Amino acid sequence: MSIFNELQTSLNEAIDIQQHNASASRVTRHEVADVKAIRAELNVSQAAFADAMGTSVDTIKSWEARRRNPTGLAAKVLAAISHNPAFFQELATH
Repeated sequence: MSIFNELQTSLNEAIDIQQHNASASRVTRHEVADVKAIRAELNVSQAAFADAMGTSVDTIKSWEARRRNPTGLAAKVLAAISHNPAFFQELATH
């Protein structure tokens, strides 16, 4: 099958799913960290949180306002902090 035919088949499947004529074979959901809630639970300022995360205060503000979402390593670190708030203290000391 040529790449064009594969793309055309894929596009047709996507249209069928969107029109509810077919079901997606898999659905992937990613939980986005609630940065503001995590920071509030830790009772730290945006500046202290940004310093511990190795990022800027503007980035923390963007995450909290949900204008941007943490990705990659930042998302994993936030998940770790969410599950184990003591981990933040470890980050803050380095």
